[in-house]
Order: sequence, then C-alpha cells, then structure tokens
Amino acid sequence: MANLKLTLACWDYDRTRPLIDGRVRPEGIDLDIKLLRPRVTFQRMLDDREFHVSELSLASYTALKGRGDCPFVAIPVALSKIFRHSCIYVRTDAGIKKPADLKGKRVGTSQYSSTALVFMRGMLQHDYGVHASDMHWFMGGLNTFVEKPLIPLDLPKNVRLDFLAAGKTLEGMFEAGELDALLSIYIPSMFLKGSPRIARLFPKFKEVEQDYYRRTHIFPIMHTAVIREDVHREHPWVAKSLYRAFSEAKALAVNGLYDTDALHLALPWLLDHVEEAWRVFGKDYWAYGLEPNRPTLTAIGQYVHEQGLSSRIVTPDELFAKVE
Repeated sequence: MANLKLTLACWDYDRTRPLIDGRVRPEGIDLDIKLLRPRVTFQRMLDDREFHVSELSLASYTALKGRGDCPFVAIPVALSKIFRHSCIYVRTDAGIKKPADLKGKRVGTSQYSSTALVFMRGMLQHDYGVHASDMHWFMGGLNTFVEKPLIPLDLPKNVRLDFLAAGKTLEGMFEAGELDALLSIYIPSMFLKGSPRIARLFPKFKEVEQDYYRRTHIFPIMHTAVIREDVHREHPWVAKSLYRAFSEAKALAVNGLYDTDALHLALPWLLDHVEEAWRVFGKDYWAYGLEPNRPTLTAIGQYVHEQGLSSRIVTPDELFAKVE
C-alpha cells in the first residue's frame, strides 16, 4: 500500500533537520515539508488549516482546547523550549528595578497571546505577585512587522489592551518614553545597539532562570506539533508514527553534539554548556513526551485560563494524542 502523503510546516531546527533531509522518515508517511518561520506557520494553520501537520504555538493550541473549539490534535514534542526571563526589557528612567515596579506601567508586546507572553505573565504573577491587570498593555509591531492576534481575544474587563495606531511601533514609543517596558519575543534593536535607555529587568537572567527551574521544574515549551483533526480522525495511526519520527530526529540532533569530527573547534565551549544543562535539568534536558514535561504543561493549562485566554483549565492529560 502506498504511503500517506502529508504536508508538514515547520522551521529548520537541528531537531527537525533529520526529517527535512530524509535521514528520518515516519513509517507509512511521505512528508512534503514546508520550511516556514513559526509566526508564518502559526497564522496560516490557525486561520486556514493549510497544512496536514504543523508546528504550532503551545498557548494557542491549549487555549483552543480550553474553548472547546480546537481543530487540531497535538503530539507531545517540544520543537522550541526557552526560558523568558531575559525577554523583559525596561526603560532605565522608568523606575523599574524589580518586577513589582511594573505595576501601573505601560507595557508593549507584539503578540499578547503568544506562548512566551503567557509564560512571562504566569511567572510574574506566581513568583512576584504582578498580574496582567496591573499593567496597561500595548500591542503592535516591534519595528515594522505588525502581527494580528494569533487567536481571537476576549480578555477580562480588568485587563487594558490597546492596539497601536497606524505608523506607530513599540520601539518608537519606547524610545519616546511612551512605554515603560517591553515583553518582547524578539531582541529590540535598541538593546542590540547598546542604547543606555533600555536594560533587562533581570540582568543576571541565567541565574534567575536556573533558580526558577529548580523551584518549579518548569522549562517553558513554546511550540509543539499538531495534526489536523480531520487527518487524525481518518488516520489515527499517524500520531504515533510522527511522534516516533520526531523523537528519532531529536535524538540524532542531541547525539550530533558529540560529533568531534564536525564540531572540534567549538567542542570545549559546547560541551561545557551541555554538561551545565545536565547538572541543572538532568541528561534528558530536551525531553519529549507527557510525563517529563508535566510541570510545564500543568502551568500552561493554568496560565491560559488565569489570563482569560481559555474558559477553563486544560490538564496535561487532555493535550495530546496517545502515542507512548
């Protein structure tokens, strides 16, 4: 019997490259892979369900599950993981020295419902007592690129969110003193250029993030992989085949860290960082599957509800197809 032909939209990560170059092939499936930046993939999948399988924002997927209107079925892979303490930027003259100082401030973001923002707001609320309703939010393009909300927003009445007027940008407002802070997925150009008007809220973010993980066991997952619900309904075996393939591709990427023929120039630096990750997270620091990621998945289900993106808490056991 011929293999099932499916489109997969994702970015070119080390953990997806073995699928892209054909070293790993999911059993019974021929993948037509579309290499697209996440922000493009997400919008096209959420708006038009354009692909059979795609990378997707974990927060958007979780929120749709909680709303009872989710046209996708996820598999427990983590295509992107990153702590976000380093992504909170403040004006150096805004009087913001600690998280509590964000209360009453004007805060900009390019995507209010993004997974990064959900985890940042969750961390601010649960670790520092700063709620989304404590800040005045502005959403628009960081420089020129303007994103519409990934999913429709119906926020609690006590959350104030304004959309930038035409011709306005977050960095322009920040530089002009019209914003006090940026919760930014992308590094602001002002920061990259060394402007004295911008600084990170957590200058020693690495230490803060390690302490956060030790206390919470949350290693924030940004992106998962989803199958269109109609594909999953007709071919339920696809979920397990894809999960195994994604897992095999990730294993090849991890094993490649120790390829001394390929990486001999950077190896001492690289292995030092890998061994540090082992000390903090354990050997399987980029784990796929439900149980190794349960604290993170519990948090995202709670946060999307607390922040008004979902009408109920979604539990980790509800999130994924049974593949393990």
